[in-house]
Parts: sequence; C-alpha cells; structure tokens
Amino acid sequence: MIYNTLITFIVIGSIAIGVLLGYALRQRLSDKKLESSENLSARIIDEAKKEAETIKKEALLQAKENLLKTKTEFEKDSKERKLELDNLERRLRSKEENIDRRLDSLSQKETNIENREKGLINRESQLNDKHERLNRLLEEQKEKLEKIAGISSEEAKNYLMQSMEAQAKREAAVNIRKIEEEAKRTADKNAREIITYAVQRYASEFVAENTVSVVSLPNDEMKGRIIGREGRNIRAIEAATGIDLIVDDTPEAVVLSSFDPIRREVARMSLERLITDGRIHPGRIEDIVKKVKTEVDAIVRETGERTSFDVGVHDLHPEITNLLGSLKFRTSFSQNVLQHSVEVAHLTGIMAAELKMNVKEAKRAGLLHDIGKAVDHKIEGTHAAIGADYAKRFGESARIVQAIATHHDDGRTNTLLGVLIQAADSLSAARPGARREMLETYVKRLEELESIANSFSGVDKCYAIQAGREIRILVENEKISDDDTVMLCKDIIKKIEADLTYPGQIKVTVIRETRVSDYAR
Repeated sequence: MIYNTLITFIVIGSIAIGVLLGYALRQRLSDKKLESSENLSARIIDEAKKEAETIKKEALLQAKENLLKTKTEFEKDSKERKLELDNLERRLRSKEENIDRRLDSLSQKETNIENREKGLINRESQLNDKHERLNRLLEEQKEKLEKIAGISSEEAKNYLMQSMEAQAKREAAVNIRKIEEEAKRTADKNAREIITYAVQRYASEFVAENTVSVVSLPNDEMKGRIIGREGRNIRAIEAATGIDLIVDDTPEAVVLSSFDPIRREVARMSLERLITDGRIHPGRIEDIVKKVKTEVDAIVRETGERTSFDVGVHDLHPEITNLLGSLKFRTSFSQNVLQHSVEVAHLTGIMAAELKMNVKEAKRAGLLHDIGKAVDHKIEGTHAAIGADYAKRFGESARIVQAIATHHDDGRTNTLLGVLIQAADSLSAARPGARREMLETYVKRLEELESIANSFSGVDKCYAIQAGREIRILVENEKISDDDTVMLCKDIIKKIEADLTYPGQIKVTVIRETRVSDYAR
C-alpha cells in the first residue's frame, strides 16, 4: 500500500515538473511569439492537465487494486492462523483434561496405597503377636514333653538321629542284598558275553589248532624225562617259554598250549632239540630256550624282510618288519595271516593299477593292514586300531594309517585306498576254501541266511554275499514303504541273531527302489 502511494506522488511530481518546464519554455518563447504562444501554452496546459488526470486516475485504480489484494491476502492469512490457534487451543484443552484425569487417578491410587500400607502394618503387628504367642506355646509344649518323656530335647534329637541311622542302614543292607542277588543272576550272562567277545576277537573256528602244538616223542619213556624228578624239568620248560606243557595219556606225544604263537613255536623247537639231544635238565633247558629265541627272532626278521622284498614294499621300520614276520605264526580261521596279507597286497595293487592309483602305496597298505594281529592278544582293542597305532608310531603316512584303521568299517567315512583294502581283504578271506570251513556247512549257512530274509512279507529277492558276512535284500516298493524298510531291517537282524550261530557280524542291507520304464515308438 505504501509502495502504491509513493508511485502516485512520483507521478504527480513528474507532472508538476513538466508543467514548470513548459511554463519556462513559454516564457522564453513569449517574447518572440507572444500571440501564438499563449494559444499553444493554453493548449499544452489543457493536454497536460488531461494527461495528469488520466495518470492520477490510473494510479488511484492501481492503488485500490493493490490495497484490495493485500487486504484479501491478509484476511486469508488471518483465517489460517485463527484455525491453527483454534486447533492448538483444542489440543491444549484435551491435554489439560487428560492431565486432570491422571492426577485424579494418581491421587486415588496414592490413597489406596496408603490404606494398604496401613493394613499391612496392622497385619504385620498381628503376625508378630501371633508368632510370639506360638513361640510361648512351643516353649510350654516343649517343657511339658520333656517332663512327660523324662529326657531333654537334645537327648530326644540324638535318639531320633540314632533310630534314623539304624533304619537307613537296614534299608541300605536290603538294597545291597538285592543288588548282589541281581548281580548273581546276571553274572552268568555277562560271563558268556565276555567269553563270546574273546572268541570272536581271536576269530578261530578250530581253537585247538590255533592255540596248541603237538610234539611227537620217540617213546612214552620220554614223557618221564620231560617231567623230571618231582616235575622240575616241566616247570623249567614252562617258566622259560611261558607256555603250558600238557602231558596226558596221548601215546608218544605231548601238547604245548599258548595263545602267543611265537612262544609256542619257541617251546616246540626247544623241546624237539632237547628230545634229540637227550640231555634234559633245567640248566640245559634254559640254554636251549635262549638259543631258540634268538633263532626265532632271526626267522621272524628274515621272514618280514623277505616278504616285504617279494611284495615290493621297501623302507619299512624294523619294528614293522618284525611284526610282519611274526604274522607267519598267526592264523585266523586257520588261514595264515602272513599269506593272507600278501594276497591282499597283490589284489590291492592290481585294483589300484586298474584305477590309475599309486600301486606301491596300495601294496604297502595291503601288506600292513593286519599287522595289529601280531600283538592283539597282548594289547586291548581291535586289530585294526592297534595296527593303525603302530603304523603311525613308526612313521607310516596318514593315508596308510587311515586305510589300516578303517579296513573293517562300513565305508561311509573311508578313503578310496581304504575301500580297496576292504575289498581285497574280503576277496582273500571270504572266498570258500581260503579259511577252513566245510563246504557243506558254508553252503548251508548261506541258505539259512537267505531263507530267513525270504520268510518276511514284501521281500522280492535276497543275496548272501561276502561268504555270509553281508546279505542284501530287495523289497517290493508297492508293499513296503521307506519307513517299513527300517523296521524290516531290524526284524531280520533280530531273527538272524536268534536263529543262526556265526562268527563276527553280519551286515543287513535293505534296498527299496522305484523303476519306471517305457518304450519310445
């Protein structure tokens, strides 16, 4: 509005200036053209007045328009601010009301808390009073009980503890008796399980041929000389060799019994030399046994060296070589373990060559896979774990150690070399005739194994493989589901354990598969 007013003043000033200029001009020209100038000036003045009026009117109109516009904007802004103020006022009122309500609620809660606190104080005082009364009553009752019983509270407490202790001892004695009776009932079963485990560990069907040796005598008189005066010779032989010498009614023969094959061999050779020499007395016995031990150690070492040379395995540790040579005197199911190890080495080498693997490493692992059997009668554990420990101790590579340790596992965590050892071990040991077992018994056991599997519903085909160590069963997928295969496997295992007698263990594999076939025409 002020801006428009200034414009109006400027316009009016400019008009006045123009009038003055025109007037001055007319004064100058008035001398020359007085008559004409008067008319011209009058005309100019009239035009200037008209122009000034026109400019004035336009300025006034423009000023009015600007004023009206400014007024409209001001009114609009005023309305908006008024609305904002009204909203703020409403919100403030609402907050004030909420605050008032909260204050009222807090005041009410504070009043309730005060009332509760007063009630709790009253209750606490009442409880304290009751507690004091109870204590007084207990003391009175205690005094009355002591007068009636004629003993003090400490004496009563000791008597109660003694009675409870006696009762606890009686209950403990009853429990101990029950445990002893249970142990007696289960002792026979546990003993049979332990013996079964030991027999399975030595894995021999003909125990006598694996644990005893027979020495032929020239005549029965030699038995008396072997026994000696008051049994001194036989005691000297047993003490020097660590075996049991059995002299029975068998004509012209004595029996050497020991689970250590090397000790049994030392005793056999020593006794044969004593019989040949004829001089049998404790001093001579000790000399002969020492010489034979040295000779057997040399035989063991030479056998290990010769075997490793024949197979093509070199740079073996001397201790490993001795273990390998001692396998000459070890049998499993009447199969010579050293010969078995040589067969496994050759079979593993052949398969490794076909698979483009390291043949020397395969033969080395195959030859050493059963070295644990040389000392498994002295050390606790399986022969695979014992052999792996010895191989690792004497510098064999990790791959060889792994193959030895897992050659009796199921192959889920096995290496390719371990799988080859496992396959070669099965080929050498499981074929009919490799281990002493009658062919009729062998075939009968396989037939019984397959008949057990076929007796279950849903079984399509079954095959006993690995000389009866494993049976694979194919089921009909329409009748047997995946969950049913688990139960079927467990049922077959239970029936095999109940109906068959077998060394070691039998692996049962149930296979269920879906086959879809069609023809392209």
